[in-house]
Amino acid sequence: MKMLERKNRNFDEFLKVLRRQGRPAYLPFYEHIASPTFIANRTGTRFDDMSQSDPGYWEIYVSFWLGMGFDNVPLEIPLNCPLPEPHRNTGTVSLESESRVVFRSIDDVERYPWPSDADPIDFRPFEIVAKLLPDGVKIVGGAAGGPYEWASTMMGTVGMSYAIADCPVMVERVFERIGRLHESAHRQLATMDAVGALRQGDDLGFKTSTFLPPELLRQYVFPIYRRLADAAHSSDKPFILHSCGNLSQVYDDLIHTCRIDAKHSFEDVIMPVPEFKQRYGRSVTALGGLDVDALCRLSPEELRRYTRRMIEECWADGWWALGTGNSLTNYLPVENYLIVLEEGIKAAL
Repeated sequence: MKMLERKNRNFDEFLKVLRRQGRPAYLPFYEHIASPTFIANRTGTRFDDMSQSDPGYWEIYVSFWLGMGFDNVPLEIPLNCPLPEPHRNTGTVSLESESRVVFRSIDDVERYPWPSDADPIDFRPFEIVAKLLPDGVKIVGGAAGGPYEWASTMMGTVGMSYAIADCPVMVERVFERIGRLHESAHRQLATMDAVGALRQGDDLGFKTSTFLPPELLRQYVFPIYRRLADAAHSSDKPFILHSCGNLSQVYDDLIHTCRIDAKHSFEDVIMPVPEFKQRYGRSVTALGGLDVDALCRLSPEELRRYTRRMIEECWADGWWALGTGNSLTNYLPVENYLIVLEEGIKAAL
């Protein structure tokens, strides 16, 4: 595995980016997640066939990020909320929106085996990864799946739509229970020395708008985000939100009401990251934003020019981290991504 050299990496430099305070000594990198296939291709292992309980799983995971010069390791673990096995159509990649529904009535919500607020997620992976980190590297951690994603999975997109009209108390109860679990997870993670920042992924929209109208996000989802940000801030740690979709109608809510410190996930067809920085960069940090399609299709020299241009446009103020607009997908060529990181390392020399 080709190692990318990064001397004197220090999570404090990434904190300067997240807090928009001072210019970091180098250009930090950030990704929300990496697919198991991408990790396997990069490390030359069968990581995509492994489970978290397999020997060597977490060692491979940590070495994957360290070997690319990251000063942070992203980590998220799902809520301890059991879901039925999904029904997947043959040959499809994604799941149907109603494939894991557990709530069809308010009685279902009351009978569900909710975990205790004290035990919202499995914290052991964070403890394992913490022991594998060298000095200067920290975890950016949170719960896998956000409040909206969990609620829309447990009720189904169709079921949630009907419930909003026919049984709003059921919707309120689901978000209330899910929100308590997320808040507990974040408050406990925030106390861990190895966790340097909190993050929450929660895809709220698609190309043209949010899935729920803004007024319903303000009613059900954003109060939870505010509590998650408060949990991070109470331990003097930043809070990052990853969310796909067109969020133009709610960015003021996310920045000023929810008080997120950084935003990840950008699509050029919605709002390129340089434009986001021009509009909101003084109030919130943009992370990543390189178009995944470009990373897959451009030639090596085109990719270097594209990466250098993005660095020039986004890192002029020092408040940005290099990375993709979404994630390290299973179809992204590893060698292309390494070109991007090499240009990022050169930018700090």
